[in-house]
Amino acid sequence: MAWFKRSRKETEKKVKIPEGLWIKCNHCKEIIYRKEVERNLNVCPKCNYHFRISARLRLRYLVDPGSFQELFSEILPDDPIGFRDVKTYPERIRENQQKTGLKEAVITGRARLRGIDVIVGVMDFDFMGGSMGSVVGEKITRAAELALKERVPLITVSSSGGARMQEGMLSLMQMAKVSAAVGKLKEAGVPFVSILADPTFGGVSASFAMLGDIILAEPKSLIGFAGPRVIQETIKQSLPEDFQRAEFLLQHGIVDLVVDRKSLRETLFRLLKMLQEDRKPPPPKGSESLEGASAEGQNP
Repeated sequence: MAWFKRSRKETEKKVKIPEGLWIKCNHCKEIIYRKEVERNLNVCPKCNYHFRISARLRLRYLVDPGSFQELFSEILPDDPIGFRDVKTYPERIRENQQKTGLKEAVITGRARLRGIDVIVGVMDFDFMGGSMGSVVGEKITRAAELALKERVPLITVSSSGGARMQEGMLSLMQMAKVSAAVGKLKEAGVPFVSILADPTFGGVSASFAMLGDIILAEPKSLIGFAGPRVIQETIKQSLPEDFQRAEFLLQHGIVDLVVDRKSLRETLFRLLKMLQEDRKPPPPKGSESLEGASAEGQNP
């Protein structure tokens, strides 16, 4: 019977792998060394799947080091309708603040991108699913208004499940408010670039996220209004396998570009330069004829 007993020495030879050292890709299911993924900007080196990342980490990847200055952080959530399910709404807010280190589901502020001054708003899905309540709507609206006032490009990064049900009708009102604010940017010729990350759904996709002059998306991101199961049950038809993925939306003209995270900063820089050149105010009427007349009056 001793043949079937494992000796203590053999047991001690087992290598203990520290927790958190490896990570499983949600797309290809490969087990990958975590530091390798982090060095690759949290993108799977096997299949190019873009892992969800926090708003602060995204800012580090996106804007120039040390250039971000947070704005409107003093705006805090309230409990307008006294919502309660298993927990009260204030309890859920406190839990998510402790979990993420954020005060709300979006960070807004000033920054520079390859030397270009920009106003940014970055959502964090880890904070109550990136849901848009009164604070999120107000902060993005103020960011748009500041971009308009200073004539500085606005960049938003969306990652959201939609409107925040704990605020009822007040959360739905944010859709109209934010849409009106970014609409004024278009009228004034101030560039607005919207970036869609995984996932972007509901009231966010139905408002400002789809109103950018240029709409970018990260590879394989899920983007839509309602989920595929709800749509399939409604229309009673089977859906394509890649339905609501960024690449599917690109083929159907919903987004303009699908851009890898490693190329996003450079792509944004080139787009902003192009938009700024395209929207330079025209010269005053008569200036060209005056310049021509003065040139004609000069001696050769």
